[in-house]
Amino acid sequence: METIQLNNTLPRVFAGHNGISSDVWLHDIALERGKRYLISAESGTGKSSMCSYIYGYRQDYSGRIAFDGQDIRQLSIAQWCDVRKSHIAYLPQDMRLFGELTALENVELKNRLTGYKSRHEIEQLFQALGIADKQNSLAAKLSIGQQQRVAIIRTLCQPCDFIMLDEPVSHLDEENNRIVGDIITSEAARQGAGIIATSVGNHLLMPVDHTFNL
Repeated sequence: METIQLNNTLPRVFAGHNGISSDVWLHDIALERGKRYLISAESGTGKSSMCSYIYGYRQDYSGRIAFDGQDIRQLSIAQWCDVRKSHIAYLPQDMRLFGELTALENVELKNRLTGYKSRHEIEQLFQALGIADKQNSLAAKLSIGQQQRVAIIRTLCQPCDFIMLDEPVSHLDEENNRIVGDIITSEAARQGAGIIATSVGNHLLMPVDHTFNL
């Protein structure tokens, strides 16, 4: 996948609203593989909705979203499975960890499906993010910031063309933000992947090719 295109897209809940000020909604934009994008937004402007549309979780929008020119509404279930396994690595804002599983089990659950990271590589990520001692702790017992770092590790356990992150560092301090930014930027560079990161204030610290205001 080389491009994600949004053409005159708008959440249906915004239909009929006058004076929508956005670089994304009701515009034609193309997000290109290999480039880094920041989607800066205020709460309630639809950043999580945008991620859900691109990932195929929701279709309550007008306009068109396409992967390499193909309207995503036309994708089959098998094609969506391929997109989510091999093309778009997605970190949702709510992280969606299984609280009854350990931090490591949450990561391994995905890595077993992809076989993408070795156990050593996973342990190195836990170490780099300062949560090596939390691998065997239940996710429900971790702080929100620790959960966020576990979810980031899980997100990176797959091949992809785009890494899409919805408020990935909202609960992290500047130092951990910088570490996460370095890790994600390095992984994207290794795969030639693009990065799409949303934020309502605490931006992921990484070099950015283009910022859109939502």
